[in-house]
Amino acid sequence: MTQEELIQEYAKCYKDTSYAIKTYLETYDNTKSKYVPFVLFPEQETMLNNFDDYNDNIVKKYRQAGVSTATAAWVSKTLQFASKARPEKILIIANKLDTASEFANKVRGFLNQWPDWISSGFSKEKDSQKHFKLNNGCEVKAVATSVDALRGYTPTALIFDEAAYIEAGDDFWAACMASLSTGGKVIVISTPNGYDKIYYEIYEQSIKGLNSFHISELHWENDPRFTKDLFWVKTKDIVHFLLNREDYDENEFIEEEDASKFKELTQNGYRPCSSWFESMVKKLKYDRRKVQQELESAFLGSGDNVVPVDTIEKIKNEDIREPDDMFVGNQMWIWEKPIKGHRYILGCDVSRGDSEDFTSIVIIDFDTRRQVAEYLGKIPPDLAADIIYKWGGMYKAYVVTDITGGMGVATSRKLQELGYKDLYVEGINTADKWKYNPNAQNKIPGLAFNNKRVQIISAFEEALRHDFIVRSKRLLNEMYTFVYINGRPNHMKGKHDDLIMALAMALYVGEHSFTDLNKANDLTKAMLDGWTSEASENSSIPSSEPVFGVGGMTSMQEIKKQYIENSWLFSKGR
Repeated sequence: MTQEELIQEYAKCYKDTSYAIKTYLETYDNTKSKYVPFVLFPEQETMLNNFDDYNDNIVKKYRQAGVSTATAAWVSKTLQFASKARPEKILIIANKLDTASEFANKVRGFLNQWPDWISSGFSKEKDSQKHFKLNNGCEVKAVATSVDALRGYTPTALIFDEAAYIEAGDDFWAACMASLSTGGKVIVISTPNGYDKIYYEIYEQSIKGLNSFHISELHWENDPRFTKDLFWVKTKDIVHFLLNREDYDENEFIEEEDASKFKELTQNGYRPCSSWFESMVKKLKYDRRKVQQELESAFLGSGDNVVPVDTIEKIKNEDIREPDDMFVGNQMWIWEKPIKGHRYILGCDVSRGDSEDFTSIVIIDFDTRRQVAEYLGKIPPDLAADIIYKWGGMYKAYVVTDITGGMGVATSRKLQELGYKDLYVEGINTADKWKYNPNAQNKIPGLAFNNKRVQIISAFEEALRHDFIVRSKRLLNEMYTFVYINGRPNHMKGKHDDLIMALAMALYVGEHSFTDLNKANDLTKAMLDGWTSEASENSSIPSSEPVFGVGGMTSMQEIKKQYIENSWLFSKGR
């Protein structure tokens, strides 16, 4: 090439990482026993683009996804094209030093493949398996998970390989973040390994929008190496299919290679399979948990989940979808508009607004048994009332608020002040006490959770097993860490169950207060006939942010006063 052509080619490689890797790097093909051109499939290219575009990245992958190799190629390109004025210092971290060193050796191998007009060459200053330097000042260091290993090295980028298997936990992660140069990159790579303190925590928070990490997910069914004979089978249990293939007829099989239809097929109850997938399942000895975790990239708990794991996975594969609209700083998610004549229930779990817990709101369609809307955010009780007034009013939803911890009392009182009529009052409008009671106005609207926790959680778990449709990935993630602790349903340490509680209350009230209508008297029927949405099927969700109700914010003094006045309700906690 001419000098001008070299300059143009250099610029092209600098701007397009995938092009540079595919053009100048090779990988070893074990089946052919030789080096072959580096081929990136679309999800790998998307991942590498994310590495270029975002400082914080997390990769969720399956076994043999080639992510470590592709990332090592990306590192080598980043090093070769780095400025001498701002050299890159890459720190590769794994649970074992051998694993980290293997990654570093992959980087070294790719560095040797770049042509002379790109390559910076190796420096003799540092040149070992686990720590080497280039002539442009860039460095690569491989370490195991030890705080001592970070001393004396200030990286510009951290790469965690198989991060879910790192045992050091929070302390080591904090030390790593403290060592990172300002503006540096973080790449976290792994297959899932339960609910670990680094990988799962980062992934979960990213899903909720609580950190800056950008997720790249790779699926084996999109990997051309493993899908030459791809087909889809209608089954809830792919291992059962592989062990009992003769029980399935030809109508339950589909040959489909169009990646755009993968999500649709999954939602319709189909699971992907291929000869490679079957061989991997055999290697895993048909262990369902390992198949789900290592091939299907599922986060699985300890077996003590309140909601059975197979139910959670069914919800994940068939029901979860992105919201159609988002409001209130993207914290309010909407999946369905109100439908005329349908009955809606809104469950609300209120937090103080300045604690670790969230205020959560879940709206369900009682007639179709579907989640239609959800809010999750850190707001004070009076603002929770404003949101309920606006969005609950839109669906004409029957509102049940947890008043066990005190914060819900302020929310309920504010709703009364705003004139919201459809409020659940425990012991008044319940299944065992349908008759009208004028004393209802003197009671605090809401549900005292503490005495009914088991029944409420049971209603939640049973509804999910009987195909109640959950749409929210935020709620789904709470299910994975909602477990039995000493025989009591609760969230795992450091996790949350706010949305679960909101949904559970809505389901409990619905199932126990409004299902036996044939036994209700005329007054009750009249009351319930009024509890339906007046919206038409063509109702539109407002394009603007909701305008909160009148009355302004309730002062903390008022909240404290209400708490003291009603402390008899909260003595045991929830």
